[in-house]
Amino acid sequence: MQEKLQKLIEEACHSLGIQNPGIKVRRTEILKMGDYTTFMGSSIQDPQKIVDYIERKKPEFIGRVMYASINNGGFINFYLSPNYYFNKTKQILEEGENYGRSEIHKGKKILVEHSSPNLFKPFHIGHVMNNTIGESINRFARFSGAEVETISYPSDVSLGIGKAVWALMQDGVEKLNEFKTEEEKLNYLGNCYVVGTKAMEEDSSLEPRIREITKIIYEHTESPEYEAYKIGKEINLSYFKSITKSLGSNFDDFIYESEAGKEGEKLVRENTGKIFEESEGAVVYKGEQDGLHTRVFINKEGYPTYEAKDVGLLSLKFSRYNPDLSIFITDHEQSEYFKVVVTAAGKINPIWKEKTIHRTHGRMSFKGQKMSSRLGGVPIASTLIQAVAEEVKEKSPESSEEIQNMIAISALKFTILKSMAGKNINFDPDTSLSFEGDSGPYLQYSTVRSGSVLEKGHVAMQDCKQTETITDVEKYLDRFPEVAEQCISLWEPHHMVGYLLDLAQAFNSWYGRVKIIDPENKDMPYNLAITRAFQITMKNGLYLLGIQTPEKM
Repeated sequence: MQEKLQKLIEEACHSLGIQNPGIKVRRTEILKMGDYTTFMGSSIQDPQKIVDYIERKKPEFIGRVMYASINNGGFINFYLSPNYYFNKTKQILEEGENYGRSEIHKGKKILVEHSSPNLFKPFHIGHVMNNTIGESINRFARFSGAEVETISYPSDVSLGIGKAVWALMQDGVEKLNEFKTEEEKLNYLGNCYVVGTKAMEEDSSLEPRIREITKIIYEHTESPEYEAYKIGKEINLSYFKSITKSLGSNFDDFIYESEAGKEGEKLVRENTGKIFEESEGAVVYKGEQDGLHTRVFINKEGYPTYEAKDVGLLSLKFSRYNPDLSIFITDHEQSEYFKVVVTAAGKINPIWKEKTIHRTHGRMSFKGQKMSSRLGGVPIASTLIQAVAEEVKEKSPESSEEIQNMIAISALKFTILKSMAGKNINFDPDTSLSFEGDSGPYLQYSTVRSGSVLEKGHVAMQDCKQTETITDVEKYLDRFPEVAEQCISLWEPHHMVGYLLDLAQAFNSWYGRVKIIDPENKDMPYNLAITRAFQITMKNGLYLLGIQTPEKM
């Protein structure tokens, strides 16, 4: 539509002898100002002539065209016709769950890496944020027509893990049998990480033993230490898979840090003297040449650092999956770190940099003493979800446990996704769990409300008659594909969150004014069609955010 209107404006200017007008058509931000608008600078003489020309040539999809004068120019505002919106509602009903899908990345392969756990450390709130953004980007990629592979990058070998295994060996692996639940075992293993770290800080004589355990793990040497490690690793991976599944995610593959470390060390050593250089016994990349900073890729002990491992990860991603685009998500505090890593890796293979996109998230805090006391410090994911579900239960005790969890997850995901990339956020149960206003449950409730209306009336477009009144609901429904494309082009889900709020508010306002189920109203069939189109669009948008919609609330 934007292209059609742009062409119409250019045709009018050409006909009137206006050369190179530089006029650009865009969506209006305020609905009452029309559907599309274009600014006419003071250099355009008598813009009303352009309006008159368009009125004479006006195609069926335009209802009216108006010129609004302001200082130094004015705006031509386009209002689409009732017939256009009638056909759009019909299109939405026909396309259903495919409404809004595009072919932007059809034929392309996109790799998305997110939710990468550190084994022997709990999968906590930071991972939930990473998972929420990664899963949403994953879904937008699929919505764009791409073939998508989703991977995780678990940290399976490090000195920290060596410390945790040391602590586990001190208690004996059989200690794990004392715990009944997976969550209890996970908390214990996380505590082993803390205990091992503290022990080495307080007693430096333990360092050789802990480094020996780390080497055993790295080299997969069959031993009691390696067996203890494998048991702990399996518990962590099992929890990771179950918790991410409950959040709506599945992974096609894993690349482990131990694999990436070997690949990264090899690449750094091969390129030392070319891209990397030796410095005081270590191998570094001097990022100042690119306006960045120096980082160590192989330390003085001869081991690859996280920087080298991330270079190895990039290499493995492209050699194994050959993506047209590789997207990964991390905490925003790692932004400068990854600028150096990706820039250095791009000098080994330019494609790795050209086809890699880095998206970030901030940190989450919690408002309210009650919530803070329930969660303690940094909660593991299941504890967080359970605590929010308990808040839901207090507000909606009649809901089933399944629906309470669904609402809890929607509240968390909405809070995470509504902010721009890298922004810190605050989870406030009083607002985040509200069925009215700025929240995930509000979007769910609005969608469920439309479903309850549709249970009372049958939708059939052949029974519908076009009306001359255009609702704000129809205007917002028309914008869904454009918002989806914006999210895909920028890989920023927060645009969809804002859009769905506007759409839900428009529907609820209309619902409050209009008696949709009214057999005496000749517009009832079309009102039902609008309601069905709203339900379809909301479900499609919520799917892209990774939010499920209950049948009842």
